[in-house]
Amino acid sequence: MNVLIESVAVLGLGGMGGGMARALLHAGLTVTVFNRSAEKAQPLVRDGARLARSAGDAGAKAGLLVLSLADEESVEELLFGEVLPWLQPGTIVVDTTTVSPLYARDAAARLDAVGVERLEACVVGNPDMASAGQLRIFTAGRKSTLDTAEPVLSVLAQEIRYLGGAGRASALKLALNLLLGIQTVGLAEAADFADAAGLGRELLLDVVLSSGWRSPVLAYRAEFMRRRVYQPAGFRTTLMHKDLDLAMRQAQDYRIELPLVRQAARRFETAIERGRGAEDAAAVMEVAAQA
Repeated sequence: MNVLIESVAVLGLGGMGGGMARALLHAGLTVTVFNRSAEKAQPLVRDGARLARSAGDAGAKAGLLVLSLADEESVEELLFGEVLPWLQPGTIVVDTTTVSPLYARDAAARLDAVGVERLEACVVGNPDMASAGQLRIFTAGRKSTLDTAEPVLSVLAQEIRYLGGAGRASALKLALNLLLGIQTVGLAEAADFADAAGLGRELLLDVVLSSGWRSPVLAYRAEFMRRRVYQPAGFRTTLMHKDLDLAMRQAQDYRIELPLVRQAARRFETAIERGRGAEDAAAVMEVAAQA
């Protein structure tokens, strides 16, 4: 492996970030971790990760920095506000945060201006897949940057695909997540309809998951709905709503309408208002039941 990327830093240790850090550790890489809530780092430290004193300290000696943050504001605050002055020229920033294509292109240009390379990474999967190194990763940016980073990414992924210039992976991620949001709301409403008809959500979920309607994505959300337990979250309701909002704002630039996305976003917004923002997005099922 290229000596520059034997040392990897991971900033943001939620379900996906923590899972990716764990996969990197299991592969024998030197991994430095940082999270604003330090307690999330402790299991990784026990597994051999180095805990950074600050976000800047995490990136200072890393050849490759993985970002797994909540939103554009977090990237702006952590990467550009704290970490960037610490990064050495040639450092690769693999940003898995879901952001708009416009922000992705802007971030790439700003990093490029100071000699730091940005690789946009759309990660598809869940925290268990991240820990097992079974994600699918769709990348954008310079192909040469991917070529350098690929030995590290291969630890995390069963598939790595290059899509082209900056912004393209972000556009794909928003397209996938808007589909996820619509499907999750659709499954919740179907289960709610079955409940109202006296069939019960369990019957509906069993039929869906043993028929042509089954998919790994729906099966993952359906298990939360079946158990009526929505933590620990695979994908928080707040993040789902954020991504649907990003997709709608981007659609305005494309001059297209997304009416189903708008309706799904309203349902997730209601879930957040009812205190379910930190729960898995499947908790929208309980909002449907209360409506």
